[in-house]
Formats: sequence, structure tokens, C-alpha cells
Amino acid sequence: MKLCIVTHSVIKGDGQGRVNYEIATEAIRRGHHVTLVATQVALELEQSNHVHWVVIPVEGWPTELLRNLIFAWRSAHWLRQNRSQVDVVKVNGAITWGKSDVNAAHFVHGSWLKFSSQQAQPKSLWSIFNFRKSLYNFYQWFYTAFNASWEKVAFQQTQVVVAVSNKIAKDLLEIGVPPESIQVILNGVDLQEFSPGVGDRKKWNLPEKVTLALFAGDIRIPRKNLDTVLHALVKVPDLHLAVAGITEGSPYLQLAVSLGLSERVHFLGLRRDVPEIMKAVDFLVFPSRYEPFGLVVIEAMATGIPVITASSTGAADLVTKEAGIVLPDSDDAEALATALLSLADNPQLRMQMGQAARTIAEQHSWDKMAQTYADLLEEVGKS
Repeated sequence: MKLCIVTHSVIKGDGQGRVNYEIATEAIRRGHHVTLVATQVALELEQSNHVHWVVIPVEGWPTELLRNLIFAWRSAHWLRQNRSQVDVVKVNGAITWGKSDVNAAHFVHGSWLKFSSQQAQPKSLWSIFNFRKSLYNFYQWFYTAFNASWEKVAFQQTQVVVAVSNKIAKDLLEIGVPPESIQVILNGVDLQEFSPGVGDRKKWNLPEKVTLALFAGDIRIPRKNLDTVLHALVKVPDLHLAVAGITEGSPYLQLAVSLGLSERVHFLGLRRDVPEIMKAVDFLVFPSRYEPFGLVVIEAMATGIPVITASSTGAADLVTKEAGIVLPDSDDAEALATALLSLADNPQLRMQMGQAARTIAEQHSWDKMAQTYADLLEEVGKS
């Protein structure tokens, strides 16, 4: 089979990039030839005799929206000229204007736009109204609205749409994707990189003899829901919180100060060593308001720590009552405080949940995910 993957990056360093890296690796292992239409490719794939890298340069353009437009146009141009040379084309969402055979949906912009608009209140930190108060947030809103219309076309131009969670499958149905076109393939986790162990808190200047939770995500935007976590933390006086995420432009540092949490909330900035940080904390708290999957959830589970999340997070389907706590309402600070307290005060429960979480994660390795994708791509290639 001659497989073509169209994506921005095929590397281990990010979510979509890692998924495509694993798919390409599995396809090569099976003896297939892989064409990567991408801006960035891992060196080991670039050097493989089974890989042809079609470089799509987008450097120099000032915004992500413009870079995406350039990538979409250039990749579509290549596909029009070379479509007959490949058996199967796999893409991600609205990444290209060219037609595909398999489209993996990692995010449904239309559903998020609709959800945020419905939930918006005039004084809400995360409403569309407040998004427009700054140039950055208005750009994020415009980018989402633009992609919401663009992705509908992309999903109509493919045979199979892969949803990375049951939540995304539901979102796809809501924007009109036929149910017979949808297949769910959950994202995976690196079971070696994320594994149980003990981390040294002193490395990050974190307090040692306290119960410590972790929040990891983009804290410049309200979608990840750090504000509710901070309000809940006020009600759990002995619990500390480590926060991994870019602090520049984030309103949550000031919010922590105003809530009197300066001594208990530890902002770490953007971190590349999250696997080690997870070994140093007691559990993860991640009640995202809208999360297609949430790799951080399964990564924490693989590390052997419990998870507190919300049903609005796609990976919540993996979190059984033995492995963590799933809140029905991401914005319920009282319920979140109760959940935090239940784990903060019970190290035995945390240990039991962590063991159960690791067992679940072991069923969702990157290898297993890649094999499922490869089976699908081979089936589509034969049709």
C-alpha cells in the first residue's frame, strides 16, 4: 500500500504529531511506503527508505491562521498533481483543501463554538463576549469560527472520519457527519515515558511534605478551566497545586493572588518534563470545559496517579470510579472541592486508584492505536 499522510508535523512532541508518527511507523513496519506531506518530520522517519517527505514550508507567515491557509493550499496543490500515485490519503480535520480517504478529527471547532456561545454570560471569564476584549482572544474566536465552516467541507470530502473519543464522535454527528462514516479510535500513551515512579520535588522548588495536585494545559485561555480549580482549591486548605503552562498573558496568576492562594499554587511555566513532574505529584486535576480527548489524562493514568476530570473531557471515558473521579459539571466548584478533598485526605485511596489507572492505561498504548489505524487504512486501500 502507498499511504499519504497530510499533516503539519510528524513528530513525538505534540498530540496530532505523535499520532501520525505512530501511524507512519506502523505502516513502515508492515512494509508500506509512506508519503508525508508535512512541514516537520522526525529525523528517523525522514531517513527511512520507506518514506518520501514532501516539504510544505510555512515559515515566515505571521499568524497560525495564515500558516494554515498556506499549508492547506500548497498541500492541496500537491494532492491534485499526485493523487493517482497513492492508494490512501489520511488527513487531520481541515488541514488541507484536498480530498482525503480518512480524516482524523482531533477537535470539532463547530461544536466548541456552539458550546461556548450557549454558555456565555456577560460577566463570564470565558464567554465569547470577553474573548473580544483583547486582540489575542478575538483572534482565537475568529480562528475557531473560520475552522468551524472549513472543517465541515473537509469531513464531507472523505470516506471515513476517525473520532479520537466518543465525545468527538457525538460532536461530529451534531455537525452533520453521517454515523456510518464515523469510527472511534482512542489516542494512545507512551507506557515507558509515562510510568510509575518517584520524582524529586526539589527540582521544581515544590513543597515536599504536602499533598500536591497537578494541573497541566494552556492557562492563557479559559477552556481548560483553571479558574474553577482555583476557586475549588480555596475550600481545600491543605492542598497545594502545581500548574504547568505558559504564564505570559495568563489571568490566573492574578486570580490566585486575589483568592489568597499564592503560597499554595506553584506556577511552573511551560514544561517539557511533564512525565517527571507527574511522578512527583499525588494526582491530576483537569476538569476542562471542552476537551476532544486530553492526552494529559491518560498520561497521568499511565504514571499511576488518580485523575479528577469532567465528562466534558473526551478521555473521561477511560476514568472508572476505581481510577479517579469524573464530574458531571466542569464548572461546579463545590463538587470539585469535594473531589479534591476526598483525594487529598486519603493516601491509601490515591494509591489504589493510581494502580487501577495504570492498568487501564496499559490497554491503550501507542502501538495498539497505530495498529488499529493501520488496519483501517489497509481496509480503505482495498476498497
